[in-house]
Amino acid sequence: MEGVSYNHVILGLVSMGIAVALILLGGRPSVRPTRYQALLEGYLRFVRSMVLDNIGEKGLRYVPLIASLGLFIFFSNLLGMVPGLEAPTGNMNTNLAMALIVFLYYNFEGIRENGLRYFKHFMGPIPWLAPFFFVVEVISHIARPITLSLRLFANMKGGAILLIALVGVAIKNPFTMALSPVALVFIIAIKFLAVFIQTYVFMILSVVYLAGAVAHEEH
Repeated sequence: MEGVSYNHVILGLVSMGIAVALILLGGRPSVRPTRYQALLEGYLRFVRSMVLDNIGEKGLRYVPLIASLGLFIFFSNLLGMVPGLEAPTGNMNTNLAMALIVFLYYNFEGIRENGLRYFKHFMGPIPWLAPFFFVVEVISHIARPITLSLRLFANMKGGAILLIALVGVAIKNPFTMALSPVALVFIIAIKFLAVFIQTYVFMILSVVYLAGAVAHEEH
């Protein structure tokens, strides 16, 4: 279709390819891991710790999902720092797809773990207010993939726009050329920090949603 851009899809596949390639380069686990293998193991330990702290031992089954999301989002965010490229996470379609995967999966896991009792926590603590709480909870849950997507989109898109604006100002106004390199380094450092922070935020919120879904009711 004319006018429709699929750059986010192409770059998303590139991010996925980078993540898969780096995992494969790690090779088989060994008794004496290389520094690169130790780095990969450190990342997995970090994800395991995140899951264990919020869900417990039964949450270890979710480590592959959370670790995969983290790698994809990180490399997608990182591509946005390459001149001429736009981060796949700077597109709402990419973010919404990931958020919907998390949304559908945690609800599926909630029903699998608790059966129809899963919907009990939608009713709230006061029986006669159950219809009201149910509507509020449903709206709250539906809003989760939207807010999860928007948070990542706004930060990645905003950082890219700020970087472009700074370069534009430096080119048009020679007076700022002396200060622009310092400002540029500062903004790049902040944007690089945002790459890590926004990856972590998406991961931890996904874990929290899973934890709330699979938690068993106390009787």
